[in-house]
Amino acid sequence: MTGAPPAPRPACTTTGTREGGAADAVARAFRAEWGQVVATLIRVTGDWDLAEECAQDAFAAALERWPRDGVPSRPGAWLTTTARNRAVDRLRRDAAGARRLAQAARPAEPPEPAEPDSFGDDRLRLIFTCCHPALRLDARVALTLRALAGLTTAEIARAFLVEEAAMSKRITRAKRKIRDARVPYRVPPPGLLAERTTAVLGVLYLMFNQGYGATGGEPRRGALRGEAIRLARLLASLLPGEPEARGLLALMLLHDARAGTRTDAGGTLVTLEHQDRSRWDAAEIAEGVAVLEDALRPASGRPAPGPYLVQAAIAACHATAPDAAATDWPQIALLYDELAALVPSPVVRLNRAVAVGMADGPAAGLDLVEDLERSGALEGYHLLPATRADLLRRMGRDAEAADAYRRALDLASDTAERRYLARRLAETAPRT
Repeated sequence: MTGAPPAPRPACTTTGTREGGAADAVARAFRAEWGQVVATLIRVTGDWDLAEECAQDAFAAALERWPRDGVPSRPGAWLTTTARNRAVDRLRRDAAGARRLAQAARPAEPPEPAEPDSFGDDRLRLIFTCCHPALRLDARVALTLRALAGLTTAEIARAFLVEEAAMSKRITRAKRKIRDARVPYRVPPPGLLAERTTAVLGVLYLMFNQGYGATGGEPRRGALRGEAIRLARLLASLLPGEPEARGLLALMLLHDARAGTRTDAGGTLVTLEHQDRSRWDAAEIAEGVAVLEDALRPASGRPAPGPYLVQAAIAACHATAPDAAATDWPQIALLYDELAALVPSPVVRLNRAVAVGMADGPAAGLDLVEDLERSGALEGYHLLPATRADLLRRMGRDAEAADAYRRALDLASDTAERRYLARRLAETAPRT
């Protein structure tokens, strides 16, 4: 059945400690093992839908049998074996699957992938296949969430604010593209690995940012951020020689630590300087800083820091400052200089203008904003007039600031940001 949802996340039962403990164990196994089970079955059978359906069957079987028989000592192995046996049974009943049966039924060492590589983890092969450049970017994100994170089509659709039917078609098209284009199920060869790793990191960061955005309910956003962090952690562990993978993980952790303070009880955006730092997640900040420091530790042959490491260093400057006044803005401005050299985008230049405005005064930042305005590179981007407005407000030029806030409000679409801009406009607009 094409498009069958992954196994549901089981809730704890209340019929007894054994049943509840087993259900909890299935829930933990789902989070930890879904991607591994699906990845192994895709390699073995070559059929993405069959892999998902048999993985779902295995978790359903665990919900039925673990409360009765006890939780196995190696839940992942139990689930993989059960799913593999289901796949063998399905292929036996399917004449078209007979050719794959001999390979799938072998109980000993798993067969080598059709496109061999030097990496032994099927999850890594699955990440690179889901993020293959032959797929559209939105399809890469959706397929990664489905195959590796185990989110249902409905959950992914809600996260990206699209209809479930549209998301189902998107995922189905992505799988068909992999099949028809004969996308190899492997980690790319050395000559392509760096470029393709950058693409994978971009997909994970897009996934995280979708969960970090101001639109939508916090539980939904938090779940999406959590999946992005979990996959980034997995990628960093599977590619220990790739500093940028750890840089992305550090960046996500440092941003996620303060995600709950970005809006107030009324749903209005709260800027960084006004966030309640006592509510930031200190453990997540400590982990992010530790991951960042490890990635930056000098080592022979290690490349210069890339954009994710530099962005993580900027985030660490914010996250470790005890209060807004103690923020090391000169250091942040220098880091934005470095980031602009790596990623010469107008958005980075706008962020650098903010940092310069904080380090050297609002007039210096305004000069840089006006350069961007003359270039036309960010025309229609609401944060350009919003940044101009904030700098003008700090300079006491309230009437000009109000005009800029109006332009930003006209361009902004996010509800939380619109509320913030409307509040600033009310503070700066001349009273009549």
